[in-house]
Amino acid sequence: MDRWLIFAFLLCVAVVGVFFIIPHGTGETGTNETVRIGFFPNLLHGQALVGDERGTFRDVFGPNVTVEMVPFNAGPSVIEALFADQVDIAYIGPNPAINGYIKSEGKALRIISGAASGGAVFVVRNDSGITKPADLIGKRIASPQLGNTQDVALRDYIIHNGMEIGDGADQVRVIPTANPDILTLFQKKELDAAWVPEPWGARLVDEGNGTIFVDERDLWPNGSFVTANIIVSTKFMQAHPDLVKRFLEAHVDLTLWINEHPDEAKALMNAKIKNVTSKELPKQELDEAFSRCGMTYDPLESSLYKSADGAYELGFLGDTKPNLSGIYDLSTLNEVLAAKGLEKIG
Repeated sequence: MDRWLIFAFLLCVAVVGVFFIIPHGTGETGTNETVRIGFFPNLLHGQALVGDERGTFRDVFGPNVTVEMVPFNAGPSVIEALFADQVDIAYIGPNPAINGYIKSEGKALRIISGAASGGAVFVVRNDSGITKPADLIGKRIASPQLGNTQDVALRDYIIHNGMEIGDGADQVRVIPTANPDILTLFQKKELDAAWVPEPWGARLVDEGNGTIFVDERDLWPNGSFVTANIIVSTKFMQAHPDLVKRFLEAHVDLTLWINEHPDEAKALMNAKIKNVTSKELPKQELDEAFSRCGMTYDPLESSLYKSADGAYELGFLGDTKPNLSGIYDLSTLNEVLAAKGLEKIG
């Protein structure tokens, strides 16, 4: 009899354990989950900045989901974190997203929405002597990180203007450098120019004695091109379709709200930038930078494919031109848009 009592007790414990030991990734209502959202403290990730400051993500996920906002400097670091299962969803530039998709053989991630268009500029120091593309020869030019979106744009610009990249006297030296360090080196006159996202472009102009040499919008048809989109880990998307949908609901609402309330949005973005970097932007810099950015949920697919062509020509994507036909999954975004009475993408 005692043995049967012991057996019954252990069986009860096991059954109770089934209800309380639920692995990360189930997505069931009532469980405690964590959503880790990667972002950069720049204006191209405006929805992430505003969403965190307004509590939009916390509200849409509800009390049983913990939201962790994870800051990064540039896209390749985000991809490394996604591969290591340290982020679930991320705002990121197109080229790192492409690289991550290819390196994982199309298995690790999907692009589920657009986030920003524009907001990238090529700034030269006023006393650098750069007045035309040929003047870049022999100069020290920075990008945020090797292989990131601005790095690819810079290298493509140099090559298509008939110059070579390298350390020789007749070449252009490209130096991948973190955005905060770019500003410091600009001020020390140890860099001559840089291709950067906003608000770093405005900061280089106002704090680094710089001038905008190229507004990247001028290089694209209608001035429209993707500078930030949203990726999700395929593992997370399969385990948590409900959370991905709720995230996209918040993202679409944030995009609309920012475009309708630009002044309030800028203040919230600035507050989050200060929280991450310990320094807010002066109003003039904030206004200048924001004027060159466009918030959108449209992924602007054609511009991503064009960026991929440029990255392939530069040797970043291997010896064989990659097949990117499966990089997008916009089905959930279109469900969200339809529910809100908005036009579907594609």
